[in-house]
Amino acid sequence: MFRKTAFPTLLAICLMAISIHLKAQSYNTLWIPDTLSGTNFNLTIKDTFSQLTPGNQTITAGINGKIWGPTLFFNKGDTVHMNVHNKLNEATTLHWHGFHLPAVMDGGPHQMIPAGTTWQPYWKVTNNAATYWYHPHLHEMTEEQITKGIGGLIIVRDAVESALPLPRTYGVDDIPLVLTDRDFNTQKQFVVVPYGDSMMTNGTLRAEYGVPGQIVRFRILNGAIERSYNIGFSDNRNFSIICSDGGLLNAPVSVNRYLLHAGERVEILVDFSGQTGQSFDLKAYNSTLTGFIPGGENFVNGPFGNYLGHKDFNMLHINVVAKTQNPITAIPAVLTNNILLNATDADITRVLTISDSTGVTNPPILGPNAFIINHKLFNIDYNQYQVPLGNTEIWEIRSTSGFGHPFHIHDVEFNILSINGAAPPAAQAGWKDVVFIPRQQTVKFIAKFEDYADVLHPFMYHCHISLHEDEGMMGQFVVTDPSSATLEPIKRSNDIILFPNPASERLFVSFADPNMEAYYLRITNALGKTMYMLPRPQLAGGIDISHFSPGTYFVQVTDEKTKKVVSKKFTKV
Repeated sequence: MFRKTAFPTLLAICLMAISIHLKAQSYNTLWIPDTLSGTNFNLTIKDTFSQLTPGNQTITAGINGKIWGPTLFFNKGDTVHMNVHNKLNEATTLHWHGFHLPAVMDGGPHQMIPAGTTWQPYWKVTNNAATYWYHPHLHEMTEEQITKGIGGLIIVRDAVESALPLPRTYGVDDIPLVLTDRDFNTQKQFVVVPYGDSMMTNGTLRAEYGVPGQIVRFRILNGAIERSYNIGFSDNRNFSIICSDGGLLNAPVSVNRYLLHAGERVEILVDFSGQTGQSFDLKAYNSTLTGFIPGGENFVNGPFGNYLGHKDFNMLHINVVAKTQNPITAIPAVLTNNILLNATDADITRVLTISDSTGVTNPPILGPNAFIINHKLFNIDYNQYQVPLGNTEIWEIRSTSGFGHPFHIHDVEFNILSINGAAPPAAQAGWKDVVFIPRQQTVKFIAKFEDYADVLHPFMYHCHISLHEDEGMMGQFVVTDPSSATLEPIKRSNDIILFPNPASERLFVSFADPNMEAYYLRITNALGKTMYMLPRPQLAGGIDISHFSPGTYFVQVTDEKTKKVVSKKFTKV
């Protein structure tokens, strides 16, 4: 009897061991993006190849690497200077998502960087400590360029967050997670579609990672083209929301699910104390979503068909390892004291509409409907609103659409006043720059437009589903300064002086009229190709032209006040 049972038992044990081994082998170690810190950042966007599947090279694009880009660390109060080099074979932009900064530095569709061009924006960091990101925002090309893998995270530090006992050892107990999904063709190349069949976390398929047995912080970005992720853990544990898009919440909010939409970020604390040696899964519980929420649909075929639709699936396999030497073991009860805006602070209420339209052919629409804001498709030459400098405004978004949309606004962080008449949930009661507008509901938020007036460069607002944005679900506004209006035309000599000329290393620019100030400076070669784009350039130290090839070039300067352009030739030797 013993001999009859021993062999099957041994066989079962062996098969189980093989199964566990094969299962373990099926995971890939989560890639953690490199980091850059300081005040000067060099970012090179380029076409690349990445080995995302065994034995195959996928055409991708990255920033300073094969796919995605480095995580940038900023300190609140610093002025950061970005040197963005576009080495793609096409134009692009780089938008600093969530940052309060001048429109001319914002990286929206109006700050297009031609191939081979360097763009040098800079700004003072006034945002609160939180997780932000940067990504392409080229009109009608955003979905394609994000699909290729262009983007990166930005982590802002400030005195309030730094004083808290929170995990902040990057990649150890403070772990970035970029959630997205991709579709691969039979040649293992990306297909530009709204929904992919394969979940990717930090560009890693079937990702796993070892986390210490203590309190761990996850900084989570929904970087998907369209899909929302209903985040939870396989053991149904609670976790604490500590930070939304634009900063810390007043206090942690304990939940076991959190629905994260495209473009949104959230920071969570998870307690793995005493669980060393155990494994868990971070999952998307999307089977519970309705068909009116991105990712809740169950399309089998067609352009929206995908394997992950209306299903639960793993996003990260977590192995709990030994705790660190100085672990965080308690979650603070209080985080900060946000002074939010009240409806009584508002100077105006603007009512925006989200609706569906049929019969749109220009641009071509992938689905049966075009989703539109304020009953029109995006026109890059039309400003919907002129927002007076210093205004505090309620934006009331009314949806008659049959689908929900994550709404993003540039320039400001806002706080939500109501969602269909009810106060926002506690986890959404902080500073935000993306808010989900449920189908056929109304959302109100309030924001203050306290600086950065600019009549030439607008800020954008749009659905953060890249497909919808590319198809025209976007609008724009300018912030205007009534105090700068004048009845008398400003007279300028409009002459610029370039020296030395010829020049070899650095070129200096001065103005014949001391009242003239550069709003924008471009350098083009003799064929008209843009080499440098310098918004509000700081010219005291000259312009580095040492890497230019010898030849003839032109400097074009736009005056800050008159917005007139003057051009002058120089020779590089």
